[in-house]
Formats: sequence, C-alpha cells, structure tokens
Amino acid sequence: MEMRTVGSLEVSVAGLGCNNFGSKNDEHATKAVVAAALDAGINHFDTADIYGRGRSEEFLGRALGARRDDVVITTKVGMGARDGEAGGSEAHVTKGCDESLARLGTDRIDLFLLHRPDPQTPIAETLSAFAKLVAAGKVREIGCSNFSGAQLAEAEAVADDLGVPRFVNAQNDYSLLNRAVEGDVLPVCERLGVVFMPYFPLASGMLTGKYRRGHEHPENSRFVTWGKNAEHFATDERFAVTERLTEYADAHGHTVPELALSWLAGAPTVGSVIAGATSPEQVRQNAAATGAWVLTDAERAEVDALTRVDG
Repeated sequence: MEMRTVGSLEVSVAGLGCNNFGSKNDEHATKAVVAAALDAGINHFDTADIYGRGRSEEFLGRALGARRDDVVITTKVGMGARDGEAGGSEAHVTKGCDESLARLGTDRIDLFLLHRPDPQTPIAETLSAFAKLVAAGKVREIGCSNFSGAQLAEAEAVADDLGVPRFVNAQNDYSLLNRAVEGDVLPVCERLGVVFMPYFPLASGMLTGKYRRGHEHPENSRFVTWGKNAEHFATDERFAVTERLTEYADAHGHTVPELALSWLAGAPTVGSVIAGATSPEQVRQNAAATGAWVLTDAERAEVDALTRVDG
C-alpha cells in the first residue's frame, strides 16, 4: 500500500471512512471491517464524534486494540455542539477532544479536524484551542472539513499571524460526479501545501454500479433510506455520466470503482482517499481499486471530457 505524508503523519493512500460504525455496523461487524482494512495495508481510519452518536469512535478504538500504534486516526469536532455552544469555540473543541479521546481509548488524536466552518467563532479562537491541544500532546496534527478556499486561506493567514499550528489537511466532498472543489479548494491547497482528502469518492454509491437508471434502488441502500433526499443524487444527468464512465472503464479492462478511486489517488495534493465500507469484502475491493489504475495524462483528459456536462 502506498503511503503519503500529511504533516508529520504517514497515511495509506486508501483510507477507511468509519461513518457506518455504530449505525449500519454493530461492534462485531466493525471489528471485521477494521481487521480487513489492516490486512489490506490501510492505516488511516477516519471517524468523527457524531458518527453513530459516538459509537463509531468507541467501536473503532476497541477494534484497533493493541494495533493502535500502527495506525493514524482522524476524528472531527464541531458538528455535535449542543445547548447553543458554538462548534468551533475553545470550550467545545477542548471538551470534544477529551470526549473523543475517551471514546477511542487512546491518549492522542493523530489528525483532529474542525468538521465544518463555524460562523459564530473567529477562526483565531479555534486555532488557539487546537494549539493548546497540540502543546498538551493530545493532538498531533490539525485540519478542517467542508471549508471553502477562502476560509482555508484565512485560516492559514491567521495561524501564521498567531504563530500557532496550521491546518495541514482539508477534507471535502470530491468525486467524478462532484468536482466543485477543483475551482476553489484544490488550488488553495496546492498553493499552501495543504494535503487534500476526498470523502464520498464513490458519490454515495453512484459510482459502484449499485444503482441503475430505470431500476428500483437496492433494498436498504442509501438512496432508499434517504427517501426524497436521494433525488438530488439520482438524477438523469448523473446517471448519464456514470454510464459513460462505465463504458470507458470497461473498454480499458477496469471497473468504475477502480476508475473513480484511482483517478482521485492521482489528483494533485490528494493524500488519502476516504471510502466507507460495511463489509470486509468492500474494504478489500476499495483498497485494491485505489491503486489499480495509474491513469496517463491523456486518459485523465478523456475522463474529464466524459464528466463535463454541456451547458
């Protein structure tokens, strides 16, 4: 498994998103998925305080057990603020860190992210709170999720002014079906030397072959459980792009997941591609797919053309 650098950390190019732990996956199923990930060479596990209402962190910590020192754990804070508490405030960030450490059963968080921008709290306060956690040895590196390019640039400037640790990592939704970050976040990451990690790399299942236009969605799949909210994802336009990508992958002897994950792994500034899984087989497939196809510049240009929508 290829390893890449994020600040002082070394992470596998294939990461495991743990948002299913504690919701779709009970503790027994979580242990099986984590074991399969470790066997496949994955060392990067991405969770958050809100996943499974805290159970994701609990299950992950117990599943790793004695292997804790072999892995990099990313977790997040800021979406679960209650009682009017601002998600990026020093009080919430500090408390959230301690609670995540307890649930994970560890003495440090390798990569601690602000889960989303907090308009109520100056970024200086959030960065200062993170700095104290780093100084205390509770956190090794920090980053952000769902920031715009302008917000990321602001955080960089403020960290420099304060002389505190900077964000070394940014996470956003990025896939062959959602390329919005290319015109905003990715250029800022490249300019600042921030490592980018895409989540939803398979577009919530659209790029797995699970969903087909004109067919009923599989029972218990995301698009079924999401109800009307799935209409934004299962559009004719997205199905058309997926069908073109399927034909292209088939013609080159690959699957659509191999195309989607390998394409991301070869994108500028990308460190670890975060794909979720509910079974050991899914983990093995995603790990293998992430490095299955090293696309040439010409192939990347062809894929670009296939994903562009007229008008």
